Formats: sequence, structure tokens, C-alpha cells
Amino acid sequence: MIKVQCDNGSQRDVPADSVDKVNPAKFDKADDMAELTHLNEASVVHNLQQRYQADLIYTYSGLFLVTVNPYTPLPIYGRDYINMYKGRSREDTKPHIFAMADEAFRNLIDEGTNQSILVTGESGAGKTENTKKVIQFLASVATSDTPRVKSSGRQLSNLSEQILRANPILEAFGNAQTVRNNNSSRFGKFIRIEFTRTGQIAGAYIDWYLLEKSRVVHLNSHERNYHVFYQLLRGASHAMRRDFMLGDKEAEDFEYTKHGNDTISGVSDEGEWKSLLEAFHVMNFSDSEQTDVLQTIAGVLHLGNIAVMKESSRADQAALSPEAADPVQRTCKLLGINAEAFVKALLHPRVKAGHEWVEKVQTPEQVRLSIDALAKGIYERGFGNLVDRINRQLDRTSSGAYADDTSFIGVLDIAGFEIFEENSFEQLCINYTNEKLQQFFNHHMFVLEQEEYAREQIEWKFIDFGRDLQPTIDLIELPNPIGIFSCLDEDSVMPKATDKSFTEKLHSLWDRKTPKYKRSLLNQGFMLTHYAAEVEYSTEGWLEKNKDPLNDNVTRLLASSTNAHVANLFADCAETDDVEGATRSRVKRGLFRTVAQRHKEQLSTLMNQLHSTHPHFVRCILPNHKKKPKQFSSPLVLDQLRCNGVLEGIRIARTGFPNRLPFAEFRARYEVLCQNMPKGYVEGQAYSKIMLEKLNMDRSWYRVGLTKVFFRAVSDMLEFAKTWTRRHSSSNN
Repeated sequence: MIKVQCDNGSQRDVPADSVDKVNPAKFDKADDMAELTHLNEASVVHNLQQRYQADLIYTYSGLFLVTVNPYTPLPIYGRDYINMYKGRSREDTKPHIFAMADEAFRNLIDEGTNQSILVTGESGAGKTENTKKVIQFLASVATSDTPRVKSSGRQLSNLSEQILRANPILEAFGNAQTVRNNNSSRFGKFIRIEFTRTGQIAGAYIDWYLLEKSRVVHLNSHERNYHVFYQLLRGASHAMRRDFMLGDKEAEDFEYTKHGNDTISGVSDEGEWKSLLEAFHVMNFSDSEQTDVLQTIAGVLHLGNIAVMKESSRADQAALSPEAADPVQRTCKLLGINAEAFVKALLHPRVKAGHEWVEKVQTPEQVRLSIDALAKGIYERGFGNLVDRINRQLDRTSSGAYADDTSFIGVLDIAGFEIFEENSFEQLCINYTNEKLQQFFNHHMFVLEQEEYAREQIEWKFIDFGRDLQPTIDLIELPNPIGIFSCLDEDSVMPKATDKSFTEKLHSLWDRKTPKYKRSLLNQGFMLTHYAAEVEYSTEGWLEKNKDPLNDNVTRLLASSTNAHVANLFADCAETDDVEGATRSRVKRGLFRTVAQRHKEQLSTLMNQLHSTHPHFVRCILPNHKKKPKQFSSPLVLDQLRCNGVLEGIRIARTGFPNRLPFAEFRARYEVLCQNMPKGYVEGQAYSKIMLEKLNMDRSWYRVGLTKVFFRAVSDMLEFAKTWTRRHSSSNN
């Protein structure tokens, strides 16, 4: 046992083998943790903490970048910093998100290959802010990199600005205040920026995933609904308030906004509203388009205020409360539907029983759920339509001069792994996504790296750094044997299936059949072993969440709305000419897609895109749960480093050979350091071996392959020696 002193000054006796070695002082605040002499969990956390306290929030970790959220603005993103990193190699600069963006841009130009930058981490870790910095850098260097003709120069400059100004729109409708983050993205996005061969921006496209639509109708305390609701209520002009029938109402007057915070410290909703309108203008939204979008937001607010009650004390039959008349009229006017037909559709929807149509009596709870489902549906469809509109504005590649002649850099900003006190279907979707992304990371960083060593036949002991994630992924996505999603989809179309029967079915399929799955101690749920941790999921409400049902009677009204925008949002729900066709199951019509199906398809498309790129990895770290600067919780940080593969990435970079040069390039770069080299032709591999002998390098620092020389953290030293030799040589002349 040895005695150690803790950060708080207390002392503890611990086993000697549980204490890691400290690095020499010269490694304090190391730029690249792969260079640490003693590479262990404690040294990595200590290095990040030292740098964080010195406002050095970016740190290299082998081949990727770690960033710790400073929770305070730092003056490191201005034009001077963009110029500092533009066109400069990683060795010439300090760690920064701009360095990662520039590396991707240079690879795109030099090699003509698609690139991706994967920005991942927990909620509140800084993913969205770093994504914005990547786009800021690319928009700046791309548009200024090459001369442009006058006619197209204005268009490209405008396109660059539009890509930047798409963000305030996406944030207004897709971001919200959470306990961990005042501006948390509640959806995932993959922003694909297209470039010409000369490096000019040629267009952009945004894919989105998993909008948290439940937030529209349900808030946790100390959180807010989507920003746009508060921006509208505080920023709308008198005329707009009149047209949207908002009067002098505030957030506290609406059911969907009154249960959480109504303001964010340091943020002006009025100011953000102005930024939103400016962004609409830059994106060429007409006045009528803006009105269409915002009118549906007001409609959702009024919809939430429709109160439901029991028709009588004796029967559990729903009726609208007396005070519901006003919000019903306002909702229906804004959505362009008949109020009487809307109320009837809510309280007495027509359903088919056999060959007969009957009016179904609804309970107050059923009507409330129907209203909330409608609000979520309107908001999600509106959000998707908004992104489609932005994409049409940013598209320059589908036709014209740039068609089929571009490469892209894709920037992924997606929710990190989630473990809450209660985990539901939404958490499984997010964690499944992260499982696939972690597998992609492992595949690229570990498998491909070692495959190249094998191809080049260099001496290398295979190290299995990557955790085998496929069993958990199969358990979620496989159609046969039936996985969790397929089982859920199967039960979602079974009339008599329940959440409980679905759960029991899962247990019979998987419990004790795989170490990754076991039944939960909960009344209804299961436990799944992910790469990050074992997570307990409650399956309550999963069938409804997966079916995501909307009241067909109401959606048909919306599809025939006098408001063309609303009708377009629900065009897939339109009534067909024959009554039989109108009532035919959406499953049979091929229109019905479960949430699980849609997510699997979207994720498959995303992964295919990522596999076609050269990836760059950014890991965002949450330093504390208080949103406070300079506060660094070591256990919290260590847990994230373990979960997101950072430690494994550092280890392979350290034990492997991350730097490599083809023989010809190695000779061209470093022959100046070697004296008395043989004259005449010498085969590349043999010549490189002679050079390495003359450089007197330790054998553990390099390996010679069939076509390349592989290095371990010595390229900086060689570059320094080359520079010194050339300077010394020129001074003697």
C-alpha cells in the first residue's frame, strides 16, 4: 500500500498497482497526448485538466481531436485565427478545430476524395458550436482561395453566406435549453458542403435525424421548448401578433411553454428573432413563405391550449372544456380547417368496423393524446419541410456547371450516448446510432490501420483495440434472427399486441441467448450491453411511439386545408377518390413507416456516406454538469474518455506508426540529411533503408513496408533537422 494525496487535500492508502506513473514536467500541457511517455488514464485526464485551466480547450489525441467545453467565449475564432490555420500543417500550429477543418479541406483538394468530420459527444459537450466553427472556417477559406469571375463571384459569395445563415434557422426550430446546455441541438444533422475541383463552394445539403418532437408537448423543469416559440412570442410585430391571434399572450399563457423556463440567462429572444428574420431574408424566403412557417408555430401554441374534460361525472366520455372554444377557433383558422369538423374528428372519430363506419367514443385521455400527437406531427413535418426548403436554396450541384464535378466535406453533429434514470425508445435509437458510429470509428482507427500494416508486410503484433460491437448492433437491427427493432415493428401491426407482450417476446428471443441482453428488474423492460455501458430500458409506450399514430380524421382535414402550406405538410394523408381507398390501411398503401424503420434506413444511408469518405474525428467532452467555466470533474471526463474511444485511439497511435511516406516522397524530403548516398538507380525500398541507417534512427521508431516508410512520432524531428540543415547550408554559402 502507498499513501496518496487527493485533489481536496485528503490522504488515502491505495494498492501500489492501482497508481499510475506521472509524466516528466516537460510533458505538462502536451499538445498531443500520444506523445506522453506514460500513457494511462490518469495522465490523459491530468493533461486535459491542465490545458483546460489554461484555456487550451483543444488537444490532439493521436489521429483525432479532443475538445473540452469552456462554457465561456474564447477569442480564438476570428479572422486572424482562420488565417493562422489556413493551409498550415498540423505540425506548424497548435491544436484547434480549424486545424482539423483545414486538413479535411486540403485532403479534398489534393486527393479529390470526399471527407467527413464527425463531431460527437454528450449533450452539452460543445458539438454544435464546434460544427459551426468548422463551417465558418470552410466558408471562409473556400470562397477566398481562388480568383473568381465577376458573374459567378457574387453567387458563390452569397452561397457561402447562405450556408452560414442556415444555422440560425435550424437552431431556432431544432434547438432548446436543457439542464446541461442552453442551446442544445435536439436533432442530429449531417451537413454536406460540395466543393469544385479548385476548392470553391458549389452547394450544400443537410440531412437530419431524430428530432425530439416530444419536447413540443412535454417539458422538464428548468428546460424550455424549442427557441422559436419564445422568439415568436417576444419578437413578433404588432401586425403578426394580430394575424396569429396572439394578442398580449406570453410563454406562461400557453400549455406547451408555461411549464419550463421562459428565459435563458444572457440570451435575448427578441435579438434572436431578428437574427432569424435576417436569416430567412438571406435564404431568400419570401414574406409569404415566412408567414406560412411561423403561422403553423402559432397554430401549435393555440392547439396546446385546447382543454379536455369528461362529458359527465358518470361516463368517461370526452368533451371540450368551455374555455376550449377560443383556442379551437384560433387553431382552426391558422391551420385552415373547419372548426366544427375538427372538434368532431377529435371527440367522435369515424373508424371502420368490418364493412361499417362507426363513430368511436373517446376518453379525455385519448383526446389529449390525440391533440399532443397532432402538435408533434405538425411540428416535425414543418421542420422537415423547412430543411427541404433550405436544401433547395443551397443546391447548386444537381444541374448546371457543377453537376457531377464536385467533392464534399460532410460534418456530422449528432447526439452522444445517453444514459438516464429512465431510458426509453428514444434513448435506444440514439444509443444504436452511437454504437454504429463507434464501430465506424473502431473500424477506421483500428482495423484499417492494422490492415495496412499487413498489406505492407511490416513487422507488427496484431492488437485488438476495438471492442466487438457487432453482437449488440445485430441484437438491435437484425431482421433474422429477429432483433429488437424488427420485433417492435412486427408487434406494431398486431392488433392485440401490448408493450408487455412485446417485452415478453423479446425475453423469449434473447434472454440468456446472448451475454448482451438480459431481462430487467423493472416490471417492463430489458438491459442491453452497449460499448459505453449497460443500459436499462423501460418498454412502456414503445408500440405507440413506434407507430407514431395520428388521428386519421384530423390529418385528412389538414390535407384538404385552405392553407396550401399546411395541406402540403399532410399531402400523404389526403383522401382518395373512392371511400374504400381512403380507408385502406396505410400499411397496405406502402405509406406507413414505423419510427424504427425510418431510423434504420436513415442511419444506413448515413453510414454508407461516411464509408465513402476519409473521416476526421472530433470528440467533445463535458467538463461539468453545472455549465460553469474552469470547473473540471475528473470522474465525469474519464467516463466520457472511456465511452467514446479516446483512450483506445491514443493507445493505437502510440503503439502503431501513424506517420507514413511513400519511398519517393521520403527520399525527396529527407535525402538532404544523408551524406554519401549511392549514385545511380537504387530501388526505393533499398534506398530508404540506407537512408534510415544513415539517419541513425532507433529501429523501434520506424518500419519499412513494401511501398512506404512508417514512422512513430519522429516526423517532427526529421522536419526540424531538415530545416536546420538547409539554413546551416545557406548560411555557409
